[in-house]
Amino acid sequence: MKKLIIISHPLVKRDLTILRDKRTSSPTFRAVLRRTASLMAYAVTEDLKLHQINVSTPLEKTRGHSVVDPIILVPILRAGLGLVGGFVEVLPNARVGHIGMYRDEETLTPVDYYLKLPKKLKDALLLILDPMLATGGSAVAAVTLLKEKGARKIRFVSLVASPEGVKVLSKAHPDVRIYTCALDRRLNKKGYILPGLGDAGDRMFGTGE
Repeated sequence: MKKLIIISHPLVKRDLTILRDKRTSSPTFRAVLRRTASLMAYAVTEDLKLHQINVSTPLEKTRGHSVVDPIILVPILRAGLGLVGGFVEVLPNARVGHIGMYRDEETLTPVDYYLKLPKKLKDALLLILDPMLATGGSAVAAVTLLKEKGARKIRFVSLVASPEGVKVLSKAHPDVRIYTCALDRRLNKKGYILPGLGDAGDRMFGTGE
């Protein structure tokens, strides 16, 4: 798990507790998820390359910085959409692609049904966004697909992860950094993370009620 980075900021821990709580309503879940994503974005991009530029303040000229690395956000539908807004607030120039996948409830294997990506993936930093890294199947499939399309720099971003999922993704793609707010205990027989936070998509969109 050399490529695993756990984001342990106090405010992230606070918000993750709210997201775990089964009493949290869908509107609150969406708002807190967006806020948490903004906090996560700082950790995920702390090593971005900068270019020095000249700017004029109201008083004088000075030097500042602009981000060199082009960034592409790739949420895995549908739950990954909940992280996009927070990342875009911090990275307004980021382009956004989408990967549609769902997990077969019987085999627990990923099934893809949609793909729309920006052009020129080769030189960009791609951030795959998915609140849950559970079995690792969807994560591996998403990274494999992006590499086939030409991506070279990929990071996987999740709220919570299982040890099983981290191992699967790390073994299949040892070059991919994994960012998460918590490494949870394990998966249950249905492939859900324990203690986890339930089905993030259902809780976000109110479809589990």
